[in-house]
Amino acid sequence: MRQSCLRRRGSRGFSLIELLIVIAIILIILAIAVPKLGSAKMNANEMAVLREIQTVSSMQTQYYSQFGRYATTLAELGPPTSGGPGPQAADLIPGSLATGDKDGYTFVMGATPQGYTLNVNPKAYNSTGRRTFYCDQSMTIRQNWSAEPANASSPEFK
Repeated sequence: MRQSCLRRRGSRGFSLIELLIVIAIILIILAIAVPKLGSAKMNANEMAVLREIQTVSSMQTQYYSQFGRYATTLAELGPPTSGGPGPQAADLIPGSLATGDKDGYTFVMGATPQGYTLNVNPKAYNSTGRRTFYCDQSMTIRQNWSAEPANASSPEFK
């Protein structure tokens, strides 16, 4: 009878110490995994942004062949608000990109005498991205590994 009482006390559940050890192990695992998750998200954002830059560059070439000049804003490459496509809204890129805000980055297009420039910067440096990008009518993508916006003299992305 005495042995059965001891067994019942020991089989009631986990002790407080055991639960604290399990919680500590889970917290250690989370402390290791969470920063890597943030880094992976930034890498994914940057790869998506690179594809979007290539899309804009390709569509600028198509816009040039249709209208004899480069688009000066992303809205000119985007979908029309009403009516059919034209030089003010050529419907070459999705509306989500034409707004200039995608994948945690801000896209800013400008006109130059030779063509256009496209600056792409993270909304929150070291949170949504670690690099800034630049592209122009040469279709060469350039990058800076800092918060400073990339420009025509920045290193080429390879």
